[in-house]
Amino acid sequence: MDTPFPLAEDIIAYIENADGKVTRRDLANAFGIKGDDRVALKTLLREMVARGMIARGPGKGYELAGQMPSVSIVRVTGVSEGGSAFGFAEAWRGDGDGPRVRLEDFQKSGRGKRSRPSSLAAGDRVLARLRPAGDKGYRGQIIKKLEATQRDFIGVFRRDGAGGYVETVEKGRSDFITVASGDDKAAEDGELVRAQYFEGRGRGPRSAKVAERLGDVLGPRNVSLIAIYQHEIPNEFPADAIRLAETATMPPLGEREDLRHIPLITIDPADARDHDDAIWAEPHPDIDGGFHAIVAIADVAEFVRPGSALDKEARKRGNSCYFPDRVVPMLPEALSNGLCSLKAQEDRASLAVHLSFDDKGRLKNHRFTRALIRVAANISYEDAQSGFDGAPTEAAAPLMEPALRPLLDCYTAIASARDKRGPLELDLPEKKVVLGADGQVEDVRLRERLTAHRVVEDMMIAANVAAAEALEKKAQPLIYRVHEEPSMDKMENLRSFLDGFDYKLARGQVIRPQVFNRVLDLARDREDMIGVSEMVLRTQMQARYTPENMGHFGLALGRYAHFTSPIRRYADLIVHRALIQAYKLGEGGLEEWELERLDDTAEHISMTERRAMTAERDSLDRYLAAFFADHHGQHFDARITGVAKAGLFLRVGDMGADAFAPAARLSDEYMLYDEDRQALVGERSGWAYRLGDEVRVKIEEAAPVSGGVRVSVETRPKHRFLEAPKRRRPRQSEGRRQGRPKNVRLGRRR
Repeated sequence: MDTPFPLAEDIIAYIENADGKVTRRDLANAFGIKGDDRVALKTLLREMVARGMIARGPGKGYELAGQMPSVSIVRVTGVSEGGSAFGFAEAWRGDGDGPRVRLEDFQKSGRGKRSRPSSLAAGDRVLARLRPAGDKGYRGQIIKKLEATQRDFIGVFRRDGAGGYVETVEKGRSDFITVASGDDKAAEDGELVRAQYFEGRGRGPRSAKVAERLGDVLGPRNVSLIAIYQHEIPNEFPADAIRLAETATMPPLGEREDLRHIPLITIDPADARDHDDAIWAEPHPDIDGGFHAIVAIADVAEFVRPGSALDKEARKRGNSCYFPDRVVPMLPEALSNGLCSLKAQEDRASLAVHLSFDDKGRLKNHRFTRALIRVAANISYEDAQSGFDGAPTEAAAPLMEPALRPLLDCYTAIASARDKRGPLELDLPEKKVVLGADGQVEDVRLRERLTAHRVVEDMMIAANVAAAEALEKKAQPLIYRVHEEPSMDKMENLRSFLDGFDYKLARGQVIRPQVFNRVLDLARDREDMIGVSEMVLRTQMQARYTPENMGHFGLALGRYAHFTSPIRRYADLIVHRALIQAYKLGEGGLEEWELERLDDTAEHISMTERRAMTAERDSLDRYLAAFFADHHGQHFDARITGVAKAGLFLRVGDMGADAFAPAARLSDEYMLYDEDRQALVGERSGWAYRLGDEVRVKIEEAAPVSGGVRVSVETRPKHRFLEAPKRRRPRQSEGRRQGRPKNVRLGRRR
């Protein structure tokens, strides 16, 4: 008799009782799943992950959502009065530090094992076996203590007598680490330094040694440097990688397709230093009303071969990081701004795709080729827009007939197909920081959305779709860019929120991007537009990389891969290698050992992308906090962008700085958190501050080192709820938190 196909609860029970990680193969063997049923199992697991029932663990494993593996490294953060050490598991992948782990140390006695006072201290790291301990987190049985490791960190040196201490800016670290006399490199009080200490050295206070003096904490290049060190972003290339980059040469035409006669152009920001994509279009010679387009991408795979020093460093970085004052590139400058950059009037190696669109803008077929190109011009978005508007600048005028006009016509057709497809139209403003000659914030502008941006975006999307389709056709494994549909829990939160705004989101309907677009259209001319947009954004899942195709919900596409930016994204380089391998386009293709670790690579570059985004945001926060430090006590308009038990998160002024207003300072009554309506509500009066509300605030404190801004709200609430949120008597610790705003740490929003 055949084993019945498992239900979700069967899989959860199996994972719960398994010893170690559980893979899809383990589940297939356990439930006797064969043949076509393996596809059904894959679909079921994907749905369970999307609904938050299980989570992807290390490698190809699955684990229960919100739980940790049975064995993990635990970082000790303190020792209780009873002598028990406690800390947090490094395997936690959720928000914050995760559940607390109480560590148990045992000694043998005549009666067996009994607990003994811990020999651990804050900063120690141990390998421990974990087991849930109810609402109190986890208990951890120590397997072994790990050796001390040297750590670099960045912080502000404070002079204290002959020595001093370093006040670290790293999240999750101690507030300061002492520096002995003679180990301070004569650093001045308030100076930014790079320091070193041994983690896991044992009992007693940690002692650091200043390794490098970096100057003024708010110096022109130090604000982003703090974020680089804090998030451990590799900032220096090894010598062998630099040597490979500097000795690389342009390949000959050979078997490459010669596209040097095609007037390809690059369209980038005016200050761009690297150009990795060039585009061109013409009316299709064989399709009535259709278009033939070429998207030519820098052939990074020609210069960065699998397993080389360049490849190892590129994978380690995962992507380039962009800060207001600098770029931390994925590749050395000799490649990123040199041989791989598609500079005008210079021969460049390219991996190009020929795209054919019909008269309705639908992609009908494509052909990938390795080519040699010569870009006609590098122009800015503004110059391209002048041509699209019919009033070309000096730079755009000679490109109108050979390039710009056909590109606009092709885009018009593609845009028609895109609108019919119905991707998510969540067009939130993007900020650009402008620095003055002194390195300080001069202005923060919203990036204007031009037709020129959309032309480039739609061409890149078409090329990315073509790459995914081409590799699937060849049954070639690849790394997809996936964006899963929102989970049921997130959709329910959105429904509850919209109910408070008199919007109805029906249950049971198929969730497509158009569902959100209709909500956004309804809110477009209302004062609650920003609040609704923020909530729709929070409902979306985070895009990521994976070898499994899960589609791209936001773009309304069944398959999608990143192909168009291999200078700054390792994912695109992997896709280039896969195309070279699948279509036998020469050397530099994907190798067998790379295929075996696609899962690990996808997980790693998803992490490096999140790391870069967080570091870039932290750097922006510090620049803006430095600006507001000079405006203490001044008033600004702001908008509520987040609501939590502890208070309100706000976006302040035209510059859009993120700020925090503690709940205890909003009113003289206790403020209840209403999660459904995303509001803080007065317990007695019912007056409420709600997500999206505009308010007037006063700057109370700005901390440039941490990037935190604290404000007080001067505007009275606009809303009054007749029905109060569910009343839950706060625990004593919660009451103390609202009553003591000084304990609210700045810069700890994320």
